[in-house]
Amino acid sequence: MLLSTTEIRVRYAETDMMGVVYHANYFTWFEAARIQLLDELGLPYRELERRGYLLPVLECQAKFILPARFDDSLRVQVLIEELPVARIEARYEVQREEHTLATGRTTHAFMSPEGRIIRPPKEFSTKAFAAFDKTKGPI
Repeated sequence: MLLSTTEIRVRYAETDMMGVVYHANYFTWFEAARIQLLDELGLPYRELERRGYLLPVLECQAKFILPARFDDSLRVQVLIEELPVARIEARYEVQREEHTLATGRTTHAFMSPEGRIIRPPKEFSTKAFAAFDKTKGPI
């Protein structure tokens, strides 16, 4: 399992007229968590792109439980439970203190710049396998 937590402070511009975070912002936060996870793995997304590997979103989903509001301090946790081969499924949980505000899921595939699904680079697989071996327990 791969696990990472990102801290987010809700900006005023992320809220709607009701003072609640606009739903699409959660997907931006999910992305921030994924990027941090790749950084922690030692393979930043920018480096993967430089090498010709893309990770487009194939599917995304979110469930909103409680509202987030301006100036809230949030934790966005991303979890990858299965060792990535060509596809990656990531799960997310957005929390304020002990309260879960939203959960979500995204599916990605490693693709070439020409749009072909490809295997991840060997270095990614090696680092992901090593990280999977070191982690224990659910989100």
